[in-house]
Amino acid sequence: MGKVLMPEVAAGATHAVVSKWLVEEGSEVSVGQVIVELETDKAVVEYSAEEAGKLSKIIAGDGVEVEVGAPIAIIGEDAAAEPAPSNPQPPEASETEQTPPAPIATPIAQQQPEQNPAEPKVGEVDPARMFVSPVARKMASDAGLDLGKVIGTGPDGRIVRRDVESAISEQPAAAASQGEPSTSSALASQDYSSAYSSRPHSSMRRAIARRLTESKTTIPHFYLTADCDVAELLDLRKKLNEVSQVKISVNDMVIRAVAAAFMDVPEANVVWTQDQMLVYESADIAIAVATDGGLLTPVLRGVEKRSLSNIAASVRDLADRARSGKLRQEELEGGSFAITNLGMYGTEQFNAIINPPQSGILAVGAASERPVVKDGQLTVGNVMTVTLSADHRAVDGALAAQWLKAFQFRIENPLTMLV
Repeated sequence: MGKVLMPEVAAGATHAVVSKWLVEEGSEVSVGQVIVELETDKAVVEYSAEEAGKLSKIIAGDGVEVEVGAPIAIIGEDAAAEPAPSNPQPPEASETEQTPPAPIATPIAQQQPEQNPAEPKVGEVDPARMFVSPVARKMASDAGLDLGKVIGTGPDGRIVRRDVESAISEQPAAAASQGEPSTSSALASQDYSSAYSSRPHSSMRRAIARRLTESKTTIPHFYLTADCDVAELLDLRKKLNEVSQVKISVNDMVIRAVAAAFMDVPEANVVWTQDQMLVYESADIAIAVATDGGLLTPVLRGVEKRSLSNIAASVRDLADRARSGKLRQEELEGGSFAITNLGMYGTEQFNAIINPPQSGILAVGAASERPVVKDGQLTVGNVMTVTLSADHRAVDGALAAQWLKAFQFRIENPLTMLV
């Protein structure tokens, strides 16, 4: 019984944020029970109790950033004199990331110049000194519009572009009698504003930017591409979905083919480190999942031992929990390889960036009907283009080509993945 310390929820992390307590102070907890959600720069992960007993005190409440190793709660002991955590403030107020409220840019046509106290308001006799934006005045002049009849809706009754546009649309006859502006004049009078708003970077977005920059600057990428005939795979998938309780996607079959290729070419299932090469015995594959906060890559382990229906159900579970922030710490770590699929968006081919420390990633495009040659005859086939990005420190070109050939064989002969 004792203190619950903030774990190192991500490799190299020095702080994490208590996102949400899932049990109340005074509740009994059991070993393995998820008691709190912790936010890292990658995702929100769940933390399970390592001891059973009464949660006698919550030291760090929701939204508090805590140093790794500092206490966040106490299970079973008297908590009367326990000090507060070493960094008791929400992440947005921490010393490392003090982001002021994002200023919202005002459209150019609505930016208010310094007002001359003597400047007359709308409806006064002198139209030259009306409170009118320059763009609105130019548009009114081109349209032959009397600004004295326009009601301003801008700050302090100022006439802005939308007021002039509204007046012109309501009085087409008057505009015509004054002479319609030419097409070129109308185009010139439009306010093509470059307005924008600013949005502070989230912790996850910063982490993604840092890791991708690290990947492209430290990992020597090289790329190999293959066109795969997936006609048999699509036919098999259709038959499997007629009997499977879980819908199997093309991506699920790609995951299975990747695992089979690593069993065929185990020399490619490696990860480079500064001191040694890590050789994986199983196919632990990261699956790219798009979320509102950015791209997450939870790892599906032992894929070579799984059935297609198990892969389909597991991937769906990982994706759902990734989008809802329910992934566990260990599900975001490890793996030697990743898969990213943009085929559902109609993208036929692209190159992906390796997710360090993994040694490769397969970019999967959309399957489409394309001309192919079979037995010397030109015909139409279903072709899917895949591109392998590999770390040249860990995998040589010939080895990568051997692995891609094994993958192509598996994907073009899908029955071999069922035996």
